[in-house]
Amino acid sequence: MSKTIPVEKAVGMILPHDITEIVQGNFKGPAFKKGHIIQKQDIEHLKRLGKDHIYVIAPRPDQIHEDEAAKIMAEALIGPGARAANEPQEGKITIIADCDGLLKINKDVLFRFNMLGEVMCSTLHTNIPVKQDDIIAGTRLIPLLGNRSLVDEAVRIAQSGEPVIQVKTLQRMKTGLVITGNEVFYGRIEDRFEAVLRNKLNYYGSKIQTVKFTPDDPDRIAEAIVSCLSERTDLIVTSGGMSVDPDDVTREGIRRAGAKDIVYGTPVLPGAMFLCAQIEHVPILGLPACGMFHKTTVFDLILPRILSGETIGRKEFAELGHGGLCRGCKSCRYPICNFGK
Repeated sequence: MSKTIPVEKAVGMILPHDITEIVQGNFKGPAFKKGHIIQKQDIEHLKRLGKDHIYVIAPRPDQIHEDEAAKIMAEALIGPGARAANEPQEGKITIIADCDGLLKINKDVLFRFNMLGEVMCSTLHTNIPVKQDDIIAGTRLIPLLGNRSLVDEAVRIAQSGEPVIQVKTLQRMKTGLVITGNEVFYGRIEDRFEAVLRNKLNYYGSKIQTVKFTPDDPDRIAEAIVSCLSERTDLIVTSGGMSVDPDDVTREGIRRAGAKDIVYGTPVLPGAMFLCAQIEHVPILGLPACGMFHKTTVFDLILPRILSGETIGRKEFAELGHGGLCRGCKSCRYPICNFGK
């Protein structure tokens, strides 16, 4: 319900439009914005602006103001590792990461939430690394006033499964690196994998604990992997030997080491010949040679998920096909691009 009333009687009511203030030579803009709930201390200011009477909205009991709705919905949407950055501003609440980690969005529930129409939540893509205080989402009621029943339904949907918005902290894993290939083992070329992988792991706070070099011999590769396990590594990464040439025997070496749940081949370029497996709950990642030549590969998509404690199987690989084509930009801006999304 809207009406015009004396400004003294407007406390607690809502402005349906901006009220502009002009200070000659200094300022022109809204002194009070649309949706502002009038407070007692606002009365004198409004009178100085010539507002002895004011046009206001008085919500019905079954209606809810955008600011109140935003607070209620944000609370329902936010899970561990995320928090509201602010009180509602023009009806919107910004949601930020409360820690460094991997952003996880419950896309199915988010879709159902946004299907309601008069509420909205916008997020970054799921499965991207974020830093503490990064903006990751925003939510609001779209009209100034909405039905409480609609907001209640939005909350019910938001709380119907895994949290819609959460940030998973990344484990600091002690990593064993097994570098395969006759050319490196016999000193014909200098290894370049170790430096690349060390930098990627260091970025997430993980360290390379041990490095093993092996020829293209599946038994020697298996021995190196078992040796890494004996040193209590949390993660093992093999490099090279993942293609189909006769000398590419790393996959067989991983199998002989006792790996289970081996998943080979991804719909990602670069990285189609990537492998993921487990030995005694220790993840094994088999990185093909593309990891040495391309700045960003499937390894960059999978590593943070492994560090967050996820188990990666065929389903997780298959989901990467949509968005799994790297454009190979001259200046790589990953993760601020479409790759992996």
